[in-house]
Amino acid sequence: MEYDNDRVVKGVHKTELYCWIFFVLLNPLVNSLAIFPRQQTAWIALILVSLFISPLYIIYSRVIVPKFLYTGKHFLFGLLTILFFLVVISFVFLLNGIMLFFVQGVGQYYFAFSTINLAREGSWVFINTFLAVSIAFLRRNLNEEETIEELQKDNTFYKLRYFRTQLNPHFLFNTLNSIYSLSLAKNDKTTEVVIRLSDIMRFLIYECNEEKIPLEKEIEFIRNYIEIEKIRYDADIKFTIEGTTEGIMIEPFLFISFIENGFKHAIDNSFAKPFIYITLKVSKDQIVLNVINNTSLELETQAKKIQGKGLVNSKSVLELLYPDAYSLDIIQTEIKDRKESKSRFKNAKERLQQLYPDAHTLDVILSNNTFTVSLILLTGLLDKMYHYRR
Repeated sequence: MEYDNDRVVKGVHKTELYCWIFFVLLNPLVNSLAIFPRQQTAWIALILVSLFISPLYIIYSRVIVPKFLYTGKHFLFGLLTILFFLVVISFVFLLNGIMLFFVQGVGQYYFAFSTINLAREGSWVFINTFLAVSIAFLRRNLNEEETIEELQKDNTFYKLRYFRTQLNPHFLFNTLNSIYSLSLAKNDKTTEVVIRLSDIMRFLIYECNEEKIPLEKEIEFIRNYIEIEKIRYDADIKFTIEGTTEGIMIEPFLFISFIENGFKHAIDNSFAKPFIYITLKVSKDQIVLNVINNTSLELETQAKKIQGKGLVNSKSVLELLYPDAYSLDIIQTEIKDRKESKSRFKNAKERLQQLYPDAHTLDVILSNNTFTVSLILLTGLLDKMYHYRR
């Protein structure tokens, strides 16, 4: 695609190019096989005539049809088509006259001017004109599809930028609240938190504006956030990385909202020491984020809290970027209601056993009122997904 004074100039689509190739070869193939299948000199003459004539049809298809037929100027279009017909038929017989010097036998009769040949060539001009109009409409449809695709890309691009602007202030607001709480308590670690916040700000301003960033950068950002929360709260917090993260590129802020959500649920727990276990598993085929936290909230209250802006925006980003390459599982186990909800707990246990095959982690989950979020990204599909950047 090129630009001419801010006006988009469409190139030639492959489909359109194939149509013009078929257009050029149609007349020579039909006539050579039907009239002189063994006279190779006549074949070459037919192809040359078709090649010399085809630019006229291309001009007709790309200029006359769009400017007059598309715009509703049917009378002018009809006059120009008649004039075009006369010009083409004249040019054809001019070229046929030249070809008479190079062909022998049956070819002499084919290229000579006669009433039968005039009717034949007139029919071919009519057929070719119809094909040229058809190619013009095909080109318009292809351009419209391309325009719609570009608009969809732009729409996705701006949606993602909007969601990211929602995520950044939301995260920053929570972090500033953490610093404010520490400063009120005159905690000696306030300086350390400020330093980590500066690292986070550097990430927000300079690094997260790219379409994709290295997974290591996202992990560093998550570590800074977790370290701030460790200082602020007395909680059992673990962040584990499994697998090799080198060379993997992801969209910024895919994980932070789910991690924030874990802290929000755990810190609201007023009956036990809160715990948040975060595991990022990286394998050849997928990236899995597991966030486990205990909670004292009832299921209905939990359901309301998972509709917060941060999680909703993150889900929207996942839908836009990886509609066919992600899976999000949110599971709650409730110790108090096991007798009343055995079937629900059984279903939760079966799903958790698939996510946490190791016995210790599964025992921690099933022994507490927990809220579990598991996000799975299929890395094999990430590079094949729809690219939104213009």
